[in-house]
Amino acid sequence: MSPHISPNHMRKERKKRKMGSLIRMIITLLIGVLGFNTMVVNAAPNTNVTSVLCNSGAYTAADPFATSLAYVIAELETVTPSRMGRGYYNISPFPNAYAYGHAACGSTLTVADCATCLAAARKVMDDTCVSRIGARAVLYDCTIRYEQYPFND
Repeated sequence: MSPHISPNHMRKERKKRKMGSLIRMIITLLIGVLGFNTMVVNAAPNTNVTSVLCNSGAYTAADPFATSLAYVIAELETVTPSRMGRGYYNISPFPNAYAYGHAACGSTLTVADCATCLAAARKVMDDTCVSRIGARAVLYDCTIRYEQYPFND
């Protein structure tokens, strides 16, 4: 004796299969679009300078701030490229003369390209703002800043 399948049951089963196919197609499309939008482009970073700003205050080579600043800049350049979102704030661990820093890279840069861009930004900042207690270099694909006081960008 063969089981009897009603026409209504068959229509419902076909409809379920069509819905399943449609859902799979939509999910595949969304994964493709979202995956494309988060793709990292492998190209050289744009290190064109947008702006460089220097604090009017200065420090000397013997100033403890010089040691704090060297620590902050080195950490910004090494830590920022590997950070998710490519932004990083820090503070020097030396209480006799704190330095505060922030660096960020565009989200489409690779880790290596972020590091390259930050090195270029630091060089522009160093060349323009010699011995200043605060400076900021904004390049097209990255930015780096330090100050003698806490700040939020």
